[in-house]
Amino acid sequence: MLKALKGMFAGADKPAEDDDERDASGKPKVTLAKALRRGWLEVFYQPKVSLQTGHMVGAEGLIRARHPELGVLGPGAFLPGAGEPEMLQMTEQVIATALRDWNDCAALGMPAINLAVNVPASAFVELPIAQLIREERPKSDQWPGLILEVTEDQIVNDLKMANEVANELREQHCSLAIDDFGAGYSSLGRLRQLPFSELKIDRAYVTDCHRDKVKEGMLESMIALARGFGLKVVAEGIETFHESHKLQGLGVTIGQGFLFAKPMPKDDLLAKISAFTGKRRVEQPRSWWQFGAAAPVRTT
Repeated sequence: MLKALKGMFAGADKPAEDDDERDASGKPKVTLAKALRRGWLEVFYQPKVSLQTGHMVGAEGLIRARHPELGVLGPGAFLPGAGEPEMLQMTEQVIATALRDWNDCAALGMPAINLAVNVPASAFVELPIAQLIREERPKSDQWPGLILEVTEDQIVNDLKMANEVANELREQHCSLAIDDFGAGYSSLGRLRQLPFSELKIDRAYVTDCHRDKVKEGMLESMIALARGFGLKVVAEGIETFHESHKLQGLGVTIGQGFLFAKPMPKDDLLAKISAFTGKRRVEQPRSWWQFGAAAPVRTT
């Protein structure tokens, strides 16, 4: 499957005239197409933690580019202006990477960790995601599944498609999450029409929620409705203990943000897991599609 999908984007492997283009100040221009050609892309992970115990329960995969001159770049440095073929190629490889990376987490004694990746709505139409997951998913019975995060504004426009995708993913033990909920300003009542198992509250409602009564009231409504529909609630963008404490009091069980950890290379994530479980890591050679990420591991 990966070989076949890679062939769909063969043009991305061809040299381009602007491959070494620089701006007026002499700084290299970085694009997604260039990052794909040069093998600069890497999946970083930001832990998701239990607000009750502080223990890691999951991690969100976030794309980065490791430029040889500029260092690690966030998506804002290379995604603007990217074409759909490059976005789809990146999405396909991020999903494959996360599926393989779970094996390394499980080998270090944390099989229950739920990895998540961001997926643009167009990928559900243009890519055979369910087939990719079926062929590349971990074979272990302990695998908790992969969470595919889609932003609220992208998915509410095509509920039929969302339900079809959710049913296909459910067969592969995977689920959808509403990312940045609240940013799209859609009605909370539409939650009952959305086939999601997790709701991620946008950071705009999290920041200073402990001293902003308006935000507190909106959070209470979101959380109560989500829990009524049986959705897991995750708060992202948590930066202070006050915010974390308030969210826990409102009923949020899982948090994500700089308070707990910044996005980190896979190597650092595995080091955190190793320190928690006490299992040692032994690196193994990585596969071609793993961008520049750390090699798979086995334990001793």
